[in-house]
Amino acid sequence: MDRFSGNFDRFSDLFNPYDSNPTNANHAIGDFTKCTRKPLVMGSTVLGLEYQDGVMIAADTLGSWGQLARYRNESRIYPVGNFTVLGAAGDMSDFQHTKHMLDSLMIKEYYTNDDHVLSTPHIYEYLSRVLYHRRSKLDPLWNTYVVGGYNNGERFLGYVDLLGTTYQSSIVATGLGAYFAQPILRNAVEGREGILTEAEAIEILNTCMKILFYRECKTLNRIQRAKVTADGVEISEPYALPTEWSFGEGIRGFGTQTQ
Repeated sequence: MDRFSGNFDRFSDLFNPYDSNPTNANHAIGDFTKCTRKPLVMGSTVLGLEYQDGVMIAADTLGSWGQLARYRNESRIYPVGNFTVLGAAGDMSDFQHTKHMLDSLMIKEYYTNDDHVLSTPHIYEYLSRVLYHRRSKLDPLWNTYVVGGYNNGERFLGYVDLLGTTYQSSIVATGLGAYFAQPILRNAVEGREGILTEAEAIEILNTCMKILFYRECKTLNRIQRAKVTADGVEISEPYALPTEWSFGEGIRGFGTQTQ
């Protein structure tokens, strides 16, 4: 047994039964590289729609640590250049990595100074290639992105997920928003993109985010909104939506009713 004890110790060091522990920063096991398999801090639904002046995106400010509503002031909307905005659902650390990557790309384009500016479709295509490449390496970025922008008088709204799946539409919703909010967005927006006012777009997004707060356990009623128009990107300060839970008092199994 003494002859093999050294090997047993070596194998016990390689195979850590607590490899999912967030405090374990070692991503290498022997000659193999560990990939992220279980994201830790997650953001939920992002909604986007087109209206007569441009594009509007909304997301709540919650970063969930598992089932714990741990971080309540996480901004998941980020400007890229002057006429593009990015909304992110999924792992917050991968979102931070994407922001650094896009910042580096925009700085490189600025230094080139060739009178060519990356517009929203270019950024959308770039993200789709990056996410598909990472997925092909079996090391995906655990995010779903909503890319919105306004360039040369044209609105742009697209969707990119961790598999590299992409599509463009006048309304976009990620996560459970694709089930709870997307039917409402379709009914309110499709066919009315050219006449929908900014006030109406805000009301639609607020309504959808309020429904998600009631229905999705990893959503907060504190949201942030961004719009992209011919004047550029404007991101609002976080604000709270008015909600009402008193209706639950009369529901058996939810409130105080036991019979």
